[in-house]
Amino acid sequence: MDGNALVVPAIVTVTLITLGIGFYGLRLARTTSDFLVASRRVSPTWNAAAIGGEYLSAASFLGIAGLVLKYGVDVLWYPVGFAAGYLALLLFVAAPLRRSGAFTLPDFCEVRLRSQRLRTLATVFVIFIGWLYLVPQLQGAGLVLATLTGSPYPVGALVVAAVVTANVALGGMRAITFVQAFQYWLKLTALAVPVIFLALQWQADGRPAVTPPDGPTFRTATTVVVEDRATLTWPDGATRQVRPGDELDFAAGDPVPEVSGVATGAADWLLPSAAGDDDRGLFATYSLILATFLGTMGLPHVLVRFYTNPDGAAARRTTLVVLALVGAFYLLPTLYGVLGRIYTPQLLVAGGTDAVVVLLPGAALGDGTTGRALAALVAAGAFAAFLSTSSGLLTSVAGVISTDVLGRGSVPGFRLATVVAGGVPTVLALNVSGLDVSQVVGLAFAVAASSFCPLLVLGIWWRGLTDVGAAAGILAGGGAAVSAVLVTVLGPPLSGWPATFVAQPAAWTVPLAFSVMILGSLASRRRTPGDVGTIMLRLHAPEALRL
Repeated sequence: MDGNALVVPAIVTVTLITLGIGFYGLRLARTTSDFLVASRRVSPTWNAAAIGGEYLSAASFLGIAGLVLKYGVDVLWYPVGFAAGYLALLLFVAAPLRRSGAFTLPDFCEVRLRSQRLRTLATVFVIFIGWLYLVPQLQGAGLVLATLTGSPYPVGALVVAAVVTANVALGGMRAITFVQAFQYWLKLTALAVPVIFLALQWQADGRPAVTPPDGPTFRTATTVVVEDRATLTWPDGATRQVRPGDELDFAAGDPVPEVSGVATGAADWLLPSAAGDDDRGLFATYSLILATFLGTMGLPHVLVRFYTNPDGAAARRTTLVVLALVGAFYLLPTLYGVLGRIYTPQLLVAGGTDAVVVLLPGAALGDGTTGRALAALVAAGAFAAFLSTSSGLLTSVAGVISTDVLGRGSVPGFRLATVVAGGVPTVLALNVSGLDVSQVVGLAFAVAASSFCPLLVLGIWWRGLTDVGAAAGILAGGGAAVSAVLVTVLGPPLSGWPATFVAQPAAWTVPLAFSVMILGSLASRRRTPGDVGTIMLRLHAPEALRL
C-alpha cells in the first residue's frame, strides 16, 4: 500500500475542507465568548455531531481495532466504556454544569467553591489531561501517513498540528463546531463503507474462521518487518527472540507463531484472560470499566462543549443524541479488529496492530482500484479523527491557558494561548512514536476519572464539599493517576501486580479521590461557602423558573 496514489489526494481534500470550514467559521467569530463557548448558541443536533466528531479520536478510529486484533474479547470494554461514559455524564453532570454559567472547568471550581487556589490546581490538571490526550492524536497521524505513503513519521504529526492550530487560533469554538460536525459523518462513512466491502469479500472467500482450531495462518507469502521486541514460539516448540528491524519470511499457509504478550491462540483471543493464576485480569477489567465510564465526565474537551448549549435541557438532549451517534460508530472498529485476524495476521508478529484499519482494505481486497480507493477513504477518515479531536482538545487547553495562565480573556490572548497549547504536545509526539495509542488515551481517562469526576459529582450533588477537600482529593487521586502515567511512559518495565496497578490505575485512584475529597471536606466543613444554598439551587433548578 506504500504506492497508493489516492491516499495523499484524499488527505489533502479533508485538510482543505477542514480549513475551508474553519475560515467560514472565522466570519462568525468576533467576541471572546464566540472563541470559548460559541456564544452558547449551538443547537443539540449540531452539538451532538460536533461532540461525536471530537470524541471519536485516534484511540477510537485506530486503537480499538488494533486492540481487538491483538487481545480479543478482553478489550471490548473499551468501546463499551467509551460509549457508556455519556450515560453517566447525562445522569449526573450535563444539565447542572451548563446551568453553572462557567466557561471552563477552572471557572466551575471558582463558581462552586470560591477558591482561586483550587482554580489554579484545576488549570494544571486540564492542561496535563489535554496534552496527554493530544499526543496520541498526533502520533496516530504520523503512523497513518507513514504506513500508507512511506513518508517520515513526523510529517503526519506536523501537518495535523499546523492545521488544527490555525483553525482554532483563527475561529475558536465557533469555527471548530462546524468542522467537528462534518468530521463525525466523514469518520462514520470512512469506516462503514469499507466494512461492507470487507464483509462481502469475507463471504466470497468462504467465510474463513476468525479463530481456526490450529491457530491463524498467513493467507499469502508475507515478509514481516518487526517493530517491537518479542519472543516468538512456533507450533513445534521452537522459539526466537526478535528485535525491531528483524525481517521474517512466511510462505502462504504457514502458521502465525505465538507472540509474547499477544493473544495469538483461539482460546486466548476468545476468552477473558486470567492474567496469571491470581485476580490481576479481573482487577484490570474493573479498573478499565471505572476509567472509561467515569473518565468521560472529567475530560475537559468534552465538558467544554456542554457550555455551548443554550440551557440545561439542551445539554441533556445533546447527550442523548451523542449516545446514539457514538454507540453506532463503535460497532465498526470492532469488526475491523475481527477481520484483521484473517487478513492481516502479520501485524500480530510485527507489532503495529494500530495500523489494521488502514491496511485491512488493501489486504482483503487486493491492490486493485477498489482496495486502493477504500484505503484512501479510511485514511481520510483517520485524518478527520486526528483533526477533530485535536481541535477540541486544543480549544479547551487554549481557553484555560488564555484565561488562567496568560490572564488575557481576549481574542488575541486566546490565539497566543493556542500556539502555546499546540506546540508542547507536538514536540512530545515527535519524540514518543512507539507508544500504544489506546493505552495512552486510557491513561488520560484514568487521570480524568480520578480528578475531575469526583470534583464534579460531589460539587454538583453534595453541598458539603469544600475547597480544601476538593484540592486534597484531586491531589491524592489525580496525582496518583498522573504518577502511574509517568511510570508507564518513562519508567522501567514492571511485572506482576505492580505492572497491573500502574497500567490500569483507576480501580484504586478513583476510590482514593472520592474518599479523600469527602473526608477532607468533613474535616474542613467551616470552609463551606456561605452561599452554597444559592449555588446549588442555581445548578439544579429548571431554567423555566428563571432564578
